[in-house]
Amino acid sequence: MLRRPLGETGLAASRIGLGLAALGRPVYIDVGRECDLGKERTRTTMEARCREVLDAAYAAGIRYLDVARSYGDAEAFLGAWLEVRDPPDVLVGSKWGYTYVGGWRVDADVQEVKDLSVDALRRQIAESRRLLGDRLSLYQIHSATIESGVFDDHEVLEELRSLRESGLFLGFSTSGPKQAEAIARGIQERVDGEPLFSTVQSTWNVLEPSAGPALAEAHAEGRGVLIKEAMANGRLAAPEGPLVRIAGRLGTTPDRVALAAALAHPWVDVVLSGAVTVDQVRSNAVAVDLTLPADALSEMDAFAQPPERYWTDRAALPWR
Repeated sequence: MLRRPLGETGLAASRIGLGLAALGRPVYIDVGRECDLGKERTRTTMEARCREVLDAAYAAGIRYLDVARSYGDAEAFLGAWLEVRDPPDVLVGSKWGYTYVGGWRVDADVQEVKDLSVDALRRQIAESRRLLGDRLSLYQIHSATIESGVFDDHEVLEELRSLRESGLFLGFSTSGPKQAEAIARGIQERVDGEPLFSTVQSTWNVLEPSAGPALAEAHAEGRGVLIKEAMANGRLAAPEGPLVRIAGRLGTTPDRVALAAALAHPWVDVVLSGAVTVDQVRSNAVAVDLTLPADALSEMDAFAQPPERYWTDRAALPWR
């Protein structure tokens, strides 16, 4: 799989990455999870599945791996896999700001809690480094919204500057209907005249493309751009989803169309797969070879929803 520099970091990332949000804990908000995973979701079972998917991803050429402190035991699973496999060329990014509180219970009322305080940052970077060691290259704020106030928290920004000086590259992820505002605000941050954040990770898909212009600007200013939720938490890959007809006409699958639609933008460096099965990750990886015709891209433009509607619908998705 082709790789290219992640912004001005000099780090080489594969065009498709693998996110472990749905593999490090027993429940998540991805559609179709019941069919994909079944009812057996013990920690042992999920770790074994995570190893299988990681092996398949690596074999398919995927070299960017995405985790977060809130993804249950994803960092621990990944750290163990890295220790055993010892791949020389993978790039690992993690995130801080949410804490997993589900206790490995599928019926927990609350699965994660957001906390973007400096105390949370200090605690979580220590945890991430303990689990991932020197494999950790990129550390990102998890869901850095304008409303969170994290870009105005001087203690947090000073701590991040210290981490940057220690050799970590920094980034931030965004969510919600005001992603564009958060991107514009985040890329303004400087330390000694240089950008504080090297990357931006945002939701972009054919239902919610509103962050596109801001991401294009971020890329033009040298930031690496990573796309999450390109399949809208599985909704775009569903058998009844809006991409089925286009995929059928092109002789491919909806998941590949969804990922290829994101990859078609020159400002996108990495698109994350949220695969939870070996077959899914193999299918997702093939999207790098799919060039969508102009008429298909134009047809998908009509699928765009108002951001407020998209994020309201997403918030209503149950933890499965």
